[in-house]
Amino acid sequence: MRKQFQSPRQSRRDFLKQAAVVSAIAASPLGLASAQGRRVENIGLQLYSLRAEMAEDFEGTLEQLAELGFKEIEFAGYHGKSAAEVRRLLDGFGMTSPAAHIQLGAIRNDLQQEIETATTLGQKYIVLPSIPGDERTLEHYERHADMLNRAGEQTRQAGIQMGYHNHDFEFVVQERGKIGYDYLTTLTEPDLVAFEMDLFWIINAGHDPIPYFNQFPGRFPMLHVKDRTAEGQMADVGRGVIDFTDIFSHADSAGFKHYLIEHDFPTDGVNSIAYSYNAVNNIRF
Repeated sequence: MRKQFQSPRQSRRDFLKQAAVVSAIAASPLGLASAQGRRVENIGLQLYSLRAEMAEDFEGTLEQLAELGFKEIEFAGYHGKSAAEVRRLLDGFGMTSPAAHIQLGAIRNDLQQEIETATTLGQKYIVLPSIPGDERTLEHYERHADMLNRAGEQTRQAGIQMGYHNHDFEFVVQERGKIGYDYLTTLTEPDLVAFEMDLFWIINAGHDPIPYFNQFPGRFPMLHVKDRTAEGQMADVGRGVIDFTDIFSHADSAGFKHYLIEHDFPTDGVNSIAYSYNAVNNIRF
């Protein structure tokens, strides 16, 4: 039985009515003071944000996101749907899927199947979203980099690139002052492995993402656009203090192509995501 969602058009209209709220972002670190400049043309979403909604009503949730204006979808599981069925739904709603998060076990043990799914969906990236807690020593990071390179050689044959998504644990200082993320970025091949920078998590770890964009130009085609309050809480985009205008201004050097909104634990599902969509839609950089 399909879940009876609030009308998608009503939800979008309600949020657009909140012009005063959204315009107030202009005074925040989003820096929306000028109506001139570039903007994100195809706003995307990482569906982990709505995993409960997707599990309950896969098609209805995608339909609602299309009504809100989302153009790109990054999957975090397909909830029993075949790749062909998912592709049919995306095509019907006028959306594309540039990437999916695929767990380490599937990459190690069944990568060819994941490549076939990605090919059917038209995806360009297979992204490793995390690594286990017992595989985070510097030696492990060396092994992960090697695994990503080898997987990237396999995916390249299908026109797909491997990717890695960070949390904050990659930035923990280990022996000799080294951090795992630096191993991943320096030991992987640029033509085989791309990076999906999660802005909340790197900033939560106390690091500035911009030096990485400058040091590894063109290697960050994907961004997870998620906000952080001054107190360290995850927030809807525009309700925190991250300066997205400054970060987005590095698009050319960093290689940004896909701006994917995410909130790991939104309090109000689709409405939370709708607020973030409006905030990103108003950013000029």
